Amino acid sequence: MKAHVIILGSGTSHGVPMIGCSCAVCRSTDPRDRRTRPSIYVEVDAGPKILVDTSTDLREQALARGVTRVDAILFTHSHADHVMGLDDSRRFSQMQKGAIPCFADAPTCESLRRTFHYVFDPATEKGGGLPQIRLQTIIGPFNIGGVGVRPIPLLHGGLPVLGFRFGNFAYLTDCNRIPDDTWPLLDGVDIMILDALRHRPHPTHFSVAEALAVVARVKPARTYFTHICHDLPHAATNAALPASVELAYDGLQLTIEAGAAWT
Repeated sequence: MKAHVIILGSGTSHGVPMIGCSCAVCRSTDPRDRRTRPSIYVEVDAGPKILVDTSTDLREQALARGVTRVDAILFTHSHADHVMGLDDSRRFSQMQKGAIPCFADAPTCESLRRTFHYVFDPATEKGGGLPQIRLQTIIGPFNIGGVGVRPIPLLHGGLPVLGFRFGNFAYLTDCNRIPDDTWPLLDGVDIMILDALRHRPHPTHFSVAEALAVVARVKPARTYFTHICHDLPHAATNAALPASVELAYDGLQLTIEAGAAWT
């Protein structure tokens, strides 16, 4: 089944431009150099609308890209730039008049319950409006409205995190190592979004060179780098990348083949 992926945010935890920086990228007039915090939105034709991570910039991203429905939220991990927009999900549950299922691994579920304790505490006053969410722990492949989702275990420094695969598409943000057991889960991926922070090495993110090594092993038809810092100007960086690889940017849209439900 066809689906459309919108890159809501392609930047780092700082975003680009970065506060207090006057570098060429932070001052750039190229709209592709303006990067909000990382997130994607997957719209399955005649199927569910799936948000991956509730970034710090969720409200602005939803307004900019016309996102009006969220049937499920997937979380890669619990770092602030990936979860701190959770409170803005309340608008979707209000419009949809129901709780939104949220999928995460066990440590991320635990972290969300601590960070957003007011959402889960029955004693909390409800007058101001709260997100209506239903946390579900990921323990393997799962289904959302007839669409199969495969979790992809990754390492973000020493922290286990998740990427996600929908059919021929894989989203692998915030990582600097792919465990041995994970590589087979990427067989047959045609379109990949992959962490590539900058040229210089980093302890928890792939550099451009390291990300290119992953591309060479997975061999997708197209790869888009995300979680990009202000070291990488969009146009100049793309000019130096292989023909099948380019930087993602906020608002980029891709067409994928989503996988059928797991049986």
